Amino acid sequence: MLRVLLLTTSLLSASLADTFVNPIAEGADPCVIRHDGKYIWCQSAGNGGVALWISDRLTSLGRPHVVWKAPETGPYSKEIWAPELQFIDGKFYIYVAASDGKNANHLAYALESEGADPLGPYKLHGPFATGEGQDGKSPNIWAIDMMTFKSGGKLYAVWSGWDKPGSDNQYLYIAPMKSPVELSGPRVLLAKNDTYLWERTEEKEGTRGLAEGPQILQNEGRTFLIYSTAASWLPTYKLGLMELTGAAPLDPASWKKHAEPVFRGTAKTFGTGHGGFVKSPDDKEWWHIYHAKRDRGGNWKRSIFVQPFTFKAGFPDFGQPVAPGSSIERPSGENPPSTKLPFSASFHSEKDLAPFSYYGHQQFLAMTKDGVELGAIPAQPVNDYRSGEKLVLNGGDLTDFTASTRITFVKGDRDTGLLFRITNPSVGFDAQRGYFAGIVPNTKIVVLGKTDGSSWKEIARAPLTSDAAKPMDLSVTAKGPEITITLDGKKLITAKDDSYAKGSVGLRVVDTHARFNGLEVTAAE
Repeated sequence: MLRVLLLTTSLLSASLADTFVNPIAEGADPCVIRHDGKYIWCQSAGNGGVALWISDRLTSLGRPHVVWKAPETGPYSKEIWAPELQFIDGKFYIYVAASDGKNANHLAYALESEGADPLGPYKLHGPFATGEGQDGKSPNIWAIDMMTFKSGGKLYAVWSGWDKPGSDNQYLYIAPMKSPVELSGPRVLLAKNDTYLWERTEEKEGTRGLAEGPQILQNEGRTFLIYSTAASWLPTYKLGLMELTGAAPLDPASWKKHAEPVFRGTAKTFGTGHGGFVKSPDDKEWWHIYHAKRDRGGNWKRSIFVQPFTFKAGFPDFGQPVAPGSSIERPSGENPPSTKLPFSASFHSEKDLAPFSYYGHQQFLAMTKDGVELGAIPAQPVNDYRSGEKLVLNGGDLTDFTASTRITFVKGDRDTGLLFRITNPSVGFDAQRGYFAGIVPNTKIVVLGKTDGSSWKEIARAPLTSDAAKPMDLSVTAKGPEITITLDGKKLITAKDDSYAKGSVGLRVVDTHARFNGLEVTAAE
C-alpha cells in the first residue's frame, strides 16, 4: 500500500523525519541493488562513463564514484547509456550500451569487477554478439538495456535490439549465456513490440511499437519481465509485463504478455519508465524505482522516483505513480539520518559531500580545490535542466542555530544562499519546506523568504551592501521565531516568522553558478 501523506503546517516535525518526497534525484534509467546492507545506485556519468553511488538509504543516492571512464575515441567511447549493475556469483557486473558517437552503432558491453569491491577496478568485455547469425555477429546488431537473470540454474541475457541494421525498430530479445560476459547462443525474439496500441509511441495506429528497458522481477517462484514501452521522449512512456509461464525461457511461447499496462503516467507524473525493483532494508517491503519526465515536451529531461508496491495473488501491483511533492513514509527499516551540532564542512574534497544529499541535475554539481559549486554547467551537458540546485545536510533536525558560508558568484546574478529549517527536500526550484536567505545581485538585494514545497513567499528584503564581484560571508541565525541575516559582518535583516520551527540547512542557487567555501552550523547563543 502506498502511504501518501499530504503535507500541512500542522504535521509534526517528528513525523516529517519519517517521510520523504519524490523525486529524490535527477536522472534517468535508474538502477539500484541492495548489497551487504547498502544500496548501490548505478547511472551513466554524463554519457561519458559509469558512476556508482553507495548509500545507507534507498531515499538518497549518496555520493557519486566514477568507476569507469570511456576512452576518448573508439567503438565504445560515446553515448554511454543505461548501465545496469548486477552481483553474480561473487562479482559485480555492469551491463552498458556504448557507441562511437553514432546511435546506429550502439552495442552492449559488460564491465566486470576485478574483486569484490563495487567501486572497482573494472575490466571491459564485449561487445556482446547480439546479431542474427549463429555466431551473433553476422552482422552484429544494435543493442541497449541488457541485463541478466537465472532460471532453472541457467543464466540468460535480455535486451532491447533492432530487428536488422539501421531499422530503428526496437524489440526485446533473449539469449543463453556461457558466462556473465559472453552469450552462448543466438538471440531469440521474445514478442512483437506492437501487440497493443498502448505499446505504440503515440498510442495510435500508424505509429510504431517500441519495447526497451527489460527488468526481471522474481518473487515466490514466479518470473516477470517488466519492460518500458511507447516513447521515452513523450508522456506515453509506460511499463508492460510478460510472465515466464513455461519451462523454456528461450521459447517465446513460454512468455505471456499482459494485456494492459502495469504502470502508466497520471496528469501529474508522466513519462514513467525503466522500472527497477529492490527490497526495503528489513526485507519487509518491495520498492519500485523508475524515472518520470520533467515536462510534457519531446525530450529526455527526467528525474528519479521511488515508491512501494505489493503483490496481489502473486502478481505485482504497482499502483499509480506518486505525485511530485507528496510525502510518503520511508522504506520499512530505514533510519532517518541525524546530524548534531556543531557541524563543519570545508568542501576541500568529495569526502566533504558525504553528509549531504544533492537535489539537482547531476552534471551541475562540481567539487573544486576552492569549494563546492552548484549550477556548474559543463560545456556539453546531457538532457540538462535547471531546478534550483541545492545541497542539503542529511538529518538536520535543528531548532536554534547559526549557519554560515562563504559565497562566490562564478557566473550569473540570481538568488544564491542558505536554506534553513527545511524538511522534505526534493528536485525543484521550491521543492522544500522552510526558509531561504539569498543574495540577489541583479536586483541588488538580500532577501528572506519561505517555501511550502511548491511556491515561494517573501518575508523581508534589504539592500545589498557588499560587492557581489568578491567572496561574501553569509550568516543566518534562527532562534525561536526570530531570524537574523548577516552579510560580511553586517546585520541586514531581522524578522519574525513561526511557520517552521525546525529542520535542516543547505546551500542553494537559482539559475546561477556559485561556489560555496565551507558550511558552519553552531547552536545559537
